Amino acid sequence: MAASDLAPPPVGLTPTFTQALLAGGAAGTAVDTALFPLDTIKTRLQAKGGFWAHGGFKGIYRGLSSAVIGSAPGAAAFFVTYEAIKERAGIWLPGLKSTDAAVHMLAASGGEVAACFVRVPTEVIKQRMQTGQYQSVVQAVRSILAVDGLGGFYRGYAMTIFREIPFTCIQFPLYERLKQIWAQKTNRQSVNAGEAALCGSVSGGIAAALTTPLDVVKTRIMLGTKSITPTTQTISPGILPTFTSIIREEGAGRLFAGVGPRVMWISIGGSIFLGVYEGAKDFLVRV
Repeated sequence: MAASDLAPPPVGLTPTFTQALLAGGAAGTAVDTALFPLDTIKTRLQAKGGFWAHGGFKGIYRGLSSAVIGSAPGAAAFFVTYEAIKERAGIWLPGLKSTDAAVHMLAASGGEVAACFVRVPTEVIKQRMQTGQYQSVVQAVRSILAVDGLGGFYRGYAMTIFREIPFTCIQFPLYERLKQIWAQKTNRQSVNAGEAALCGSVSGGIAAALTTPLDVVKTRIMLGTKSITPTTQTISPGILPTFTSIIREEGAGRLFAGVGPRVMWISIGGSIFLGVYEGAKDFLVRV
């Protein structure tokens, strides 16, 4: 019997550290592997020069190994932190309940900060491979170390946080609210994994569309590197200069480059990610 066929666990039953770790890891690996081509298309559309200049439909799985390396630990870090903050928020901030939107925003934001310590280095490597800068993970690691040092692996970390916190503050309160509404409409305490997957798809798609400009800026920063001419080393600009440069040189419309593949990727990915997580969590809680 599939985990999604089991009745949901009672409301308020929180997974242990190990259960959240395993369920989150399974969810991250599943979604990043299944939807990698859409992510590549989105990245190439957002890169300066556009889709065809960075390979078009060729090498659509380039960078997959880097994504897989970071998927499980990144997603696990998110959900371990998310569940821990959600469980303890009422202790830290008396008067709040685990079902409050403010708690979901706080927990999701904390989860993203933790996850990005793992996710950003693999994201930098993945996106540079997707746009043809490197052909292998080993080549990427050596080049980034030689040109940018260890800090090069965290290029775009601040921008990633700047993107992820608004994203999760939209997605997770909406996700949790949709689950509550569905459970109330069907006179149950909670939803099953399949229903959670649909709620994740809707909430993720809405959040993805609204935060696409932040994602475009993040992609541009991550793809930037130091110039290695004999006399100068010019570092690619930060968040605000990148944002204004895109508008000035390419028009405001470029801030929504790749919005279609991004919404599709996160809508489908949200259903897989949150569906697999809820299913794995329910199964592990009952084992």
